Amino acid sequence: MRRPFPTALIAATVVLLALATAVQMQRDRIYAEGAHVDEDVLYVQSPTLMRKAALSFSSVMADVYWIRALQHYGYYRLHQEAPQRYRLLYPLLDLTTALDPYFNVAYRFGAIFLSEPDPGGAGRPDLGVALLEKGVASTPDRWQYYHDIGFIYYWHLNNPTKAAEWFKRGGDLPGSPWWLRTYAAVMLTKGGDREASRAMWSNLLQTADNDWVRKSARLRLMQLDALNQIDELARVRDEFKRRRGRLPESWEELNKAGLLRGVPVDPTGAPYTINFATGKITVAGDSKLYPLPTEPAPGQAAPQ
Repeated sequence: MRRPFPTALIAATVVLLALATAVQMQRDRIYAEGAHVDEDVLYVQSPTLMRKAALSFSSVMADVYWIRALQHYGYYRLHQEAPQRYRLLYPLLDLTTALDPYFNVAYRFGAIFLSEPDPGGAGRPDLGVALLEKGVASTPDRWQYYHDIGFIYYWHLNNPTKAAEWFKRGGDLPGSPWWLRTYAAVMLTKGGDREASRAMWSNLLQTADNDWVRKSARLRLMQLDALNQIDELARVRDEFKRRRGRLPESWEELNKAGLLRGVPVDPTGAPYTINFATGKITVAGDSKLYPLPTEPAPGQAAPQ
């Protein structure tokens, strides 16, 4: 039989947690608009040690670390010039889910924060998969984790075979939606086909249970529209080169040749850019659609 914790110890722990929260709130007020204080320090990074230290307050501490993970993500999402961005994002999420292994939101949203390319996220889809695999280990009957892992493999890691594997595993679970098995079949037959992506994001837009995910789905669908438009513009560019024996030097030159009308814009209204030395066409760096999913984010290598 386990011995109960002394009342004094429990009371002291509650007081310490309250004081820590008060100190953090005061710190946030002081530094909210001032110089950024180096908060990239995580004194305890061992989930095992933190679980022992939390005593019976694991759920409360999980909430604290989840809030800190959100603050960490939010700060570096806004301060894109900061060095070593998102360095503590995974350790914070790891501690959160170790303290509360059933923290569904931390797994799913945390994986998005980790997987999205810079500047929208940490650009670490491998860590996104690792976080979700922890979720699978703690709750193996939650099909959403299998779905999210498959999505990361398909969208961020360009590995439709692994995506199909996870979609199938999720589709085999009792109570999972029928379309997970459809995704698995699509991955195996079409691989990285753009229309497969459209079907997946369209379904997510219709079935998502929060505005943040729906907004992401709309953005991805516009990116797919942009990729189709770029294909059309590339055909115009190639036709000009076939006629003139060289690449065009401006959009105006394509207009004068009767191959284009005006300056082409992406689905958000931002003009497309073309490198007139190489012929590469893409969305502008200040477009909401940048970077496109087939392009590396700034500072990242292109997928092999």
